[in-house]
Amino acid sequence: MAGVALVLVAAAVPAAPAAPLKDGDVLVAGRCTGPSTSKLKLSEENGRIEVEFEVDQNRVGRRWAVVLRRNGSVVSRQTRVTRGPSGSFEARLLARNLAGIDRFVATATRRGESCSARASWRR
Repeated sequence: MAGVALVLVAAAVPAAPAAPLKDGDVLVAGRCTGPSTSKLKLSEENGRIEVEFEVDQNRVGRRWAVVLRRNGSVVSRQTRVTRGPSGSFEARLLARNLAGIDRFVATATRRGESCSARASWRR
C-alpha cells in the first residue's frame, strides 16, 4: 500500500480507561446488531492518527474478529477477546496522517452479532 505507514499496537491486557477528549479528537458511537455497544475514537498522537475501536459486551472471554479499514482498504485484521472487569476489548492502530481526509471504518463480528463504527479525520 503505497504512501501508508501503519503501526499496529495489539494490547493483550485490558484497555485502560479512555483518556478525556482533547480539542480536535473525534468520538463516534457505533452500532451493534445485538446488546453490545461500540465506539470509535480518532485523535492526534505525535503527528499520527490514533485509532481506537472499543466494543463492550459485558461478558468476559468472548472472541471477536475485528477489521479496520482506512479509505476503503483493510489495514488491520485482529482477533480480540473481551476482558474483565468490564467485558470489553479495544483494537488500537497508529496511522500516518496523510493529506486530505482519512476515513476509518471499524467492524467486529462474533456468532451472529456485529458492531461497526465510522469516523473521518482531516488535519
